[in-house]
Amino acid sequence: MDSDQINKMVDGMEKEVDGIRQEALKMAWYMRGGLTYEQALFLSSKERQLISELIKENLETTKKSGLPFF
Repeated sequence: MDSDQINKMVDGMEKEVDGIRQEALKMAWYMRGGLTYEQALFLSSKERQLISELIKENLETTKKSGLPFF
């Protein structure tokens, strides 16, 4: 690999890490202490996906029911 390819690969990895961090922070916020940011960082990709789906379902249920979420 030349230096341009390496830089592109590193940039891609940095974006992926930023995405994981953002997802972990959102999960920790939505879980309100049920899952810490540090714990979210150690979840597998599949576990993060499943929790994200659960959060989305709960948000939709809250909207439909009219109950307060925040």
